[in-house]
Amino acid sequence: MNRRIRIAIIGGSGYGGSELLRILLAHPFAEIVLITANEHSGRPVTAVHRNLEGQTDLIFRDYPSDGLPSDLDLAFFALPHGHAARLIPDLPQSVKAIDLSGDFRIEDAETFERYYGFPHPGDLQKEFIYGLSENNREAIRSARLVANPGCFATATLLALAPIVTSGLAKGRIIVDAKTGSSGSGARPAANTHHPQRMNSFYAYKPFVHQHLPEIEQHLGGIGSPGGKIVFMTHSMPVSRGIFASCYLQTTAKLTNSDLRSLYMHFYSDSFFIRIREESPDVNWVKTTNFCDISVHSDGNNVAVFSAIDNLVKGAAGQAVQNMNLMFGLDETTGLRFFGTNP
Repeated sequence: MNRRIRIAIIGGSGYGGSELLRILLAHPFAEIVLITANEHSGRPVTAVHRNLEGQTDLIFRDYPSDGLPSDLDLAFFALPHGHAARLIPDLPQSVKAIDLSGDFRIEDAETFERYYGFPHPGDLQKEFIYGLSENNREAIRSARLVANPGCFATATLLALAPIVTSGLAKGRIIVDAKTGSSGSGARPAANTHHPQRMNSFYAYKPFVHQHLPEIEQHLGGIGSPGGKIVFMTHSMPVSRGIFASCYLQTTAKLTNSDLRSLYMHFYSDSFFIRIREESPDVNWVKTTNFCDISVHSDGNNVAVFSAIDNLVKGAAGQAVQNMNLMFGLDETTGLRFFGTNP
């Protein structure tokens, strides 16, 4: 590109907005021209996000009463579920959008309303492309509207896509996924506040987590999962990270070498996917856009483990990766940063 992408961040005070700022302020082709957070309107961004002191002079603003200006190139919507569906219909046609909420991920209205508890956005949802970058690159490149995947969905789909696409999966798939406390957002609640979670471990939303239908929908679109997906989520005592353990059977007996070759080939052009011989560790992916995967076989029984940072690859980092694709940039632009070795 020969100019910067003019960007608005709608909902910039939460963890997702904070990570978008951290990434985009260092992006060589990004210019943030508007950031909203109604409850902080008029305050400097650095008064809320202290880690950005000295890096920006941006001020939080109210969402414009007359809508977003048409001279924007892209708006990121980092709002709670239900809000983007009310705002995006009035977006100027010249402006692209990436929604980090669940508002536009689910095609079926009845399924959406059952899992999210409010009305489906209707025909507008059909204009959205599902933004799982590694699996949907070509569609994202030409998209105007992108629905960024959920964090659990990202970790699970990246782990399962090679086997499902190959047609090797059969029978039930069991996914046991765990997340850190930042996945519940910046506002503390009785059962999600980190002091409560830091020494605790528990399951939540068994069989009814809202990321399950998007997992089923996407896997059904790229192949046959082979059977029902049992999806269980847990809170683990860390602040960042998702670890997904996926168990399934295959139609043919596979060795570890067979599986590793399958995954290496499937993700051969995916910089952010690292196929490891040993189990991933959430510490290796924290603050990065990487997804680390390991595969293990005992004949027809397969275990796939994946680890991501829920706020980066599971949210803001993948959103920027999608932005890069939408504007003809190398998808790794502004995202080639690495984690720490604790």
